[in-house]
Amino acid sequence: MLFKFDPEKVHHFTFGLLKFVHKIPYVTEILRKLFTIEDPRLETEVFGLKFKNPIGLAAGFDKDAKLFNELSSFGFGFIEIGTLTPKPQSGNPKKRLFRLIEDGGIINRMGFNNEGVKAAAGRLRKNKSVLIGGNIGKNKLTPNQDAISDYEICFDELFDFVDYFTVNVSSPNTPNLRELQDKEPLKNLLESLQNKNSSKQNQKPILLKIAPDLNDEQLLDIIEIVKETKIAGVIATNTTLSRENLKSKNKSETGGLSGKPLKDRSTEVIRFLSEKSGKAFPIIGAGGIHSPEDALEKLEAGASLIQIYTGFIYEGPGLVKIINKEILKLKN
Repeated sequence: MLFKFDPEKVHHFTFGLLKFVHKIPYVTEILRKLFTIEDPRLETEVFGLKFKNPIGLAAGFDKDAKLFNELSSFGFGFIEIGTLTPKPQSGNPKKRLFRLIEDGGIINRMGFNNEGVKAAAGRLRKNKSVLIGGNIGKNKLTPNQDAISDYEICFDELFDFVDYFTVNVSSPNTPNLRELQDKEPLKNLLESLQNKNSSKQNQKPILLKIAPDLNDEQLLDIIEIVKETKIAGVIATNTTLSRENLKSKNKSETGGLSGKPLKDRSTEVIRFLSEKSGKAFPIIGAGGIHSPEDALEKLEAGASLIQIYTGFIYEGPGLVKIINKEILKLKN
């Protein structure tokens, strides 16, 4: 029924509904019993953090950290908020979110719409026990030569309220942002954040989120940069600009494509990074996870953790539980 309406309006409607429902006595407890599996065999320690299970909610769903406590009721091991920018921005003009139902995908050109990092930091003060990743970016009007400052502002504002950071230089929806994935700008950005990190008493893991559209040579550069800057790991991958083999009428819309069409390429990138680096750093696998089989494929390819987004929308909140059940079967 929800798929008959505009995707962005449905997103806001769902948020309001979840917020309302969780205020009803005992609903949170009921949802946790329905959707959450508590089992020590699911626990995993990655880059110094203990995750109660390896399945996270990818950035973009709860951009402004408005619903992380409520969303944790669906069994996620961690939730990544953002992408956040120093100043609030409205993002790209609407309509900017499109379902590709025949392909099991979504095209978005949201453009880092968010209320600004300070607003999110204020909400994260109320976090009770959710393991949070903070996905950070730059404002649209900030030129690339000044981008480091934007990332540093977000880093400082969120530092006390997140468990790890994700540096987003791979969204296709902010003009020229992907140029920051080039070797020198990327190295400079990550080194500056690591310098800030090293000045803190308790350092936080810093991850890099990369595009699936990088070629092998560029991926080898990523491996080299991760090793040189000593960041904690990589999230593979963000959305793609590719439109191969799509059937849906919305396939020509501009923006980043997520969901099933991304599955194989994101797994290829995970396997490439894992094998070529000699498993030198942890990888969070994201892209096209719509079933337990998809999740296990990512883990087998070399991912330590996984994130879902489009699969959560298409398959419903029960997806987290059925993936965790399949992971437990392998541990018997």
